[in-house]
Amino acid sequence: MPTISVPQSLLRSLMAQQGFEHNVDEVNEQLPLLGTDIDACTEELLDIEIFPDRPDLLSGETLAVAMANFLHNAPAKPHLEVGKSGITMTVDASLESIRPVIYGAVVKGVDIPEDEEERELFIKGLMDHQEKLHFALGRGRRRASIGVHDLEKLAPPFRVVSVPASHRFVPLACEEAMSVSEILEQHPKGVDYAHLLEGMTAYPMILDSNDDVLSFPPIINGDHTTVTHATKDFFIDVTGWDERACEASLMLVCLQLAQRGGTVHSVEVTTCQGKSITTPAGQGLQHAVPEELVSQLLGRSFTDEELNTAIQRMGGQFDGRRPAPSDAPQRSNKMAVASAGTSELLFTMPRWRFDLLHPVDLVEELAIGHGYEDLGEDLPKAPLTAQPREDNHLRRRLRESMQGLGMVQIQSLTLSNEHDQFTNMRWQPNHEVTTITNPITVDHTILRQHLLPGLLKLLATNRHHDLPQAVYELGTVVRDHRNEDRLAFITAERSGGFAAVRGRIQALCTDLGVQAWTAESLPQGEGPWLAGRGAKLLINGQWVGCFGELDPAIASHYDLRVPLNGAELDVTALMAAIDDPV
Repeated sequence: MPTISVPQSLLRSLMAQQGFEHNVDEVNEQLPLLGTDIDACTEELLDIEIFPDRPDLLSGETLAVAMANFLHNAPAKPHLEVGKSGITMTVDASLESIRPVIYGAVVKGVDIPEDEEERELFIKGLMDHQEKLHFALGRGRRRASIGVHDLEKLAPPFRVVSVPASHRFVPLACEEAMSVSEILEQHPKGVDYAHLLEGMTAYPMILDSNDDVLSFPPIINGDHTTVTHATKDFFIDVTGWDERACEASLMLVCLQLAQRGGTVHSVEVTTCQGKSITTPAGQGLQHAVPEELVSQLLGRSFTDEELNTAIQRMGGQFDGRRPAPSDAPQRSNKMAVASAGTSELLFTMPRWRFDLLHPVDLVEELAIGHGYEDLGEDLPKAPLTAQPREDNHLRRRLRESMQGLGMVQIQSLTLSNEHDQFTNMRWQPNHEVTTITNPITVDHTILRQHLLPGLLKLLATNRHHDLPQAVYELGTVVRDHRNEDRLAFITAERSGGFAAVRGRIQALCTDLGVQAWTAESLPQGEGPWLAGRGAKLLINGQWVGCFGELDPAIASHYDLRVPLNGAELDVTALMAAIDDPV
């Protein structure tokens, strides 16, 4: 999850502007309910992790907007006040196949802090917010990328055109002009994001009336538009492929600057299809929620006053009720329609709330705003007697054996990534890998096939604690798109070696009532094992897993400098090889 650090002085200032007193204890107690996980909340600094479904909380300024509503019941403002700038931006028709969604906005009169250190924090916060939006909404700049410029250095109107790879301009933080191809091959940002333009022969470029380059999206801005400590008027461009992601990104940057005293102004954009649109659109979006859906999911009905109070705490407004459309079942087969009844509840929410995709999301907003402690109660309508798993007895015996060896059970995430699962561990993906289509972080792109990487990351996190450390996990992996159960353990101890892990395997086999087990050496370089110190475990001639001493080269990937030994076993193979005495 994205993490942000916000000076408490900034939050105090933003709250004071709205007439509220900023209370650190109240923040520490109540803010997690809004979709955050507080790492530290002191009088000087607030360190929080933002849940992926709340990209509107990724800066101190936008977080303060949500805090004022949620903590202090401030009147909700789902609409963003937008004036007219008179600036136009024309998009060439060739952009339709290159980067078709292009929006712009102007923010004037931003209050720049007088203190030099605070100015630097403001610029850093603006850039940090931009990069976090690139990650959370832009999917690494693929769906949306943001450019922030000093408006005083520009000469509107603007044009967005396609240019060849030979086109030259001075990119950000450079002194000499570079061609597009040189930027993609040599500039750090170009190298990082060149894959987004792979295979293209023409590239997007935003120009002003002097033909000076504002931006080469989604790679880098022109150097002459750089935001400085003296910048008070800003031009923001957002380009990409996803209209909702681009709109939300644009509005959130505008909202951040508006909280610093700026006034937001629109830009008239002529799209690559020749349509004329005004961005940003400040009006909030109205959502209709079947009243029966609310009562069914939350277990009770709500008065108009309760609905208004709950949704206001979440930054929206309650617009009343209306009869449900008679043609609702024909409109869609979504859950909202399945629960449609006699009436609908109408709510207006800010356009920048990218996470509100379905009426159920509004039901969750009501639950959070109202408070989970005062919802309805219910009893199961169809009580069922559980049946034990086939491997229940084996799993119990495995846990008892591991705990008898002094190991602590842990449970790690099923989500992982190719680097941790295969590259770091020297394993090959011998089974089909289940990949996440739209991962929200580079750390979670696949479903894991091994348990040991998770145990290693846990030891890395706890390396400042005393030795020995011994942990195990009895968990699920996904191979060939099917769930499988595995057992893994690892120990970090100064005297650990192959003899130690072999002794633990022998003790495990004894606890399982196994007499006929053997160890067969593994080829060098197969898996994370040290050469000559890794082995296959065979029970009654059947392979059930591997164990051994971990190669220090593998441990160094996790900054671990102590002897490690461990094992990973297949629970299904164990069941087939061992008789169940029960």
